[in-house]
Parts: sequence; C-alpha cells; structure tokens
Amino acid sequence: MRKVLLLGASGSIGTQSLDIFRQDRKSFTLVGISVGHKVEKVPGILQDFPSITRVCVQERTDMERLAAEYPSITWYYGDQGLKDIILDGDEDMVENALVGFAGLVPSITSLYADKILCLANKESLVVGGALIRKALEQGHGKLYPIDSEHVAIAKLLSRVKREDVEKILITASGGSFRKLSRAELSNVTPEMALNHPTWSMGAKITIDSATMMNKGFEVIEAKWLFDFPLERTEILMHDESHVHSLLLLKDGSYLADVSAPDMHGPIEYALYEAKVDFELTRVQALKELPYTFHKFDPARYPAPGLAMAAYRRGGTATAILNAANEEAVYAFLAGKIPFLSIEKEVTRALEKLSVKDNPSLKDLLAADKETRLFVDRHIERKTK
Repeated sequence: MRKVLLLGASGSIGTQSLDIFRQDRKSFTLVGISVGHKVEKVPGILQDFPSITRVCVQERTDMERLAAEYPSITWYYGDQGLKDIILDGDEDMVENALVGFAGLVPSITSLYADKILCLANKESLVVGGALIRKALEQGHGKLYPIDSEHVAIAKLLSRVKREDVEKILITASGGSFRKLSRAELSNVTPEMALNHPTWSMGAKITIDSATMMNKGFEVIEAKWLFDFPLERTEILMHDESHVHSLLLLKDGSYLADVSAPDMHGPIEYALYEAKVDFELTRVQALKELPYTFHKFDPARYPAPGLAMAAYRRGGTATAILNAANEEAVYAFLAGKIPFLSIEKEVTRALEKLSVKDNPSLKDLLAADKETRLFVDRHIERKTK
C-alpha cells in the first residue's frame, strides 16, 4: 500500500485524484493534503479520509483557525509549508497537482527526499527541468507524469524502438477561441476564454490552452521527460481531444493513444506507477482515425514559439517565460489587460530581462520574483 501526500487537492486534478483514492483504499492511504486558499474543501476531505494527519493551506490565519477546530491534525501554511509537509512525512508518494511556479520547490523537495513524484505541475519541468533531471540522475526518487499528453507519449514509446520513431506529435484542441482569427481576439473576455470546448480545467490552464502556451510548455516537458529531439516533436491540432499524442513511425504509420478527454486514466497511470493495462491504435494514415486534425499555425498561436525560444536560450529564460505568463494570465482574468496582451507581456519580459546561465534553484527563484515585479509594474502603468 502506498502512503500518498496530495498537493493541490482542491483543484481539478486533485479532485479527480480523490475519486481514485476513494475507489481504491487497499492500494492507497491518503496521509496529507494541501488546498491553498480553498479551505472550505478541508472538512469534507477530512471526513472522507480520516487517515489524513497533515494539511497545508496558503494563509496563516486559515491555518490557526483550522488548527483550533482540528487539533489532531498537523497544520502548515504558505510556500514554506509546502516544503515542510513533504519533509515531515513518511509517505512513499507525492502527487504534485499544484498550479504554477509554486509547484517547483515541492517537486525538487520530493525527489531529494527519495519519494515517488507523480507530476501534474507543468512549471516544475518548464522552469526547473535541469534540476529535476539532475536529482533523478543522482538516483533520487522517481517521476511519473500525469499530463494526458505525456502519459500518452510514455505509453507509445514503451511499445516501439526509439530508432523507429520519426516524430512525436502532441495534440492540441486550440482552446476556447480556436474558431476565431487573430483579429477577432481583440475583444474576447475572460468568461469567453474559460469556456473550453472539450476539457474541464482550472482557470489558469484554460487560459493557457486558449493562448496555447500550455502546448509550448508540454513540448518542453516532453524534452525533459523523454529526451527526444526537439526539432522532431511537433504540435498537431485535434478538435475532439480523444487522441492525446501520437508517434509518426519511420515506416509512415502512426501509433496513437486514444481515449475520452478525462483525466482519471492519466492520473491512474502515474499513481499505479505505469503498471496498468492499455491499448494503442496503429493506423497507416491519420484519415483512418474518426477524428478531426489540422496543421498547427504558429502565426495564429505565437505562444508556443515563445516557449521554444526560451527553452533554446536556456538558463533562467524559462523562469522568465513562466512568471511573465502567470502574471499576464491573472491580469487578463482580473480584467486588467486584453487577451492579446498576454503574449505581449511575455515577449517584453523575455526581451528586456537578463538571463543567467546554469541557474541554481536560488537563481530561478530570483528570476521568478524579478519577472513578476517587472510585468506587474508595466501593467500598472498601462492601466493608470
């Protein structure tokens, strides 16, 4: 039986993970959670999982109030709390379903504590891929991805020889505005952006899907996870979100992972440490699949190109990329900037801020902080 610490229990991935833990109490014991600001979720989760002994929230005031109500629980708060809740526990597995840069330190902490890391936090690899790879190469912990695209790639690569693979194709729905031209994006609202055509996700990732920054992130993640040549990893537009990724083989055929757009399967793949049964689909041409595919248009979706350029630059460039994107996305959601300004803020930060090569974790934290201040000040000046 695996003891599990679930970080981000109140989000979309966390909520679906709780479903799995409820269904299989013989394989998993949930011993700790974090919920960020969503403290209203705590009573219900504690009632469902009396095995929980440690909880992290975002604010100290919430921690103090809940500690008085639940004195048998050990409580933590803030970013330091996310680190301490990992170091204090004896769990075998940490599932990191946190959103944003806040997930980086918990990922690195989990690996150096020699825990199994089930990773849904994109930013951990986008910003800190080199540090995570170093920890793994030194023999610390294990990592299993949760993103449906990377679970699909892991499945696909397990069934072929690397030398037989021509390309990895990461599919993309195109998000809420996939039927709109660039010109038509000028006046779109956050409410419109949050109406994703095929997936039900949190606000941040839904906006990233609309800009397709998430696909740039996923290509970077795939590079760190599978070490496949970046120039042979491509984005393929796919309306229905049933094909999660494909391999184009050197014989011209395709191998695909096909399932409904639901995250329970990818989460299970990680939690059960890839020991699950699955079937893949092989076709001679994409038209044999009963779905709609389109070529990716980098002019329509420039965000993945920004991500690729930051990855190729290296150093703290991806930390700048991510921090600028996070701040711009939240500014858009708050009604402070228009949708197209998300890409503009990211571009400006990458052009104006200096990049440090071979960064330590301290360097990445500093770059993140500097970038957020830079973007926030620029947005403030524009909105005055």
